[in-house]
Amino acid sequence: MKETIVGMRSVQREEMNPTNDDPVFGTVFDWDYLLWEIRLTFLAAGFFIYLGVFLLSHWLSSWRSTTYRALSAKEKVFWNMAVTRGVFGLQSCVAGLWALLIDPVFYADKVYSQQKWSWFNCLIAAGFFLLENVAVHVSNIIFRTFDVFLVVHHLLAFGGLAGLVINVTSGHYLPLMGMLLEMSTPSTCISWMLLKAGRANTFFWKANQWVMIHLFHCRMILTYHMWWVCIFNWSSIVENLGLLHFIVLFSGLFAVTLILNPYWTYKKTQQLLSPTDWNFENKAVENGKLNGETHEKKRI
Repeated sequence: MKETIVGMRSVQREEMNPTNDDPVFGTVFDWDYLLWEIRLTFLAAGFFIYLGVFLLSHWLSSWRSTTYRALSAKEKVFWNMAVTRGVFGLQSCVAGLWALLIDPVFYADKVYSQQKWSWFNCLIAAGFFLLENVAVHVSNIIFRTFDVFLVVHHLLAFGGLAGLVINVTSGHYLPLMGMLLEMSTPSTCISWMLLKAGRANTFFWKANQWVMIHLFHCRMILTYHMWWVCIFNWSSIVENLGLLHFIVLFSGLFAVTLILNPYWTYKKTQQLLSPTDWNFENKAVENGKLNGETHEKKRI
């Protein structure tokens, strides 16, 4: 009996690092992720890739956008981070939906499963959230602000993904579902940029706002799915994650389910009814003109 259990666990471990038969995937994702230097390299790569997106956004916006050039320094940082989050949201949607709907390995085992493509995406995502935490804390220090929801959200997100760097046996399904929660960020980016450009009275802004609110409701449904997976595999998940990683991941899931998602859904719905930049001084947008401006609409 003991030999059977050992054999089953060894098979499980083998399934966690399957080979990729596709030659393209094999070239991009085929790395030995059990090596510390590989994991740290991809984490650093995620950090610098999205730092590059941030800097590229600043350069392009400074060159092409009159709206951007008129913003304060703090708003420019928020603008570029919004773009960076939007790009990361696209990556997260592809990776999360692939795990949720397509990949048969994750469909069969939601606790222990790993894939080489999931290793790649989770480590890049850990690098992104490292950048997020650096940007948030540096911005808070420079501009003397503190958004407790944003700080807690990004700290727990980084902790959940960084746990994979330390615990190489952790399953990837729940972290990938956590990434899929970023599905709303592209719409959030578009909404805020159009709001700053004085385009809140346009059909496109309102349609995007409706899509964003719908995606926030989808986020809530996805958290219920994550709880369902956790409850029906509780002992296996606790064993697989380890105590510290378990506490970080479930603290994040608890906060997102009961506090962050309901609060953000309420704020985005309120914003549809009364277009307001509630990130900065809570000034209302009237008739599509930011802060009561009467000059011509700004060009993005």
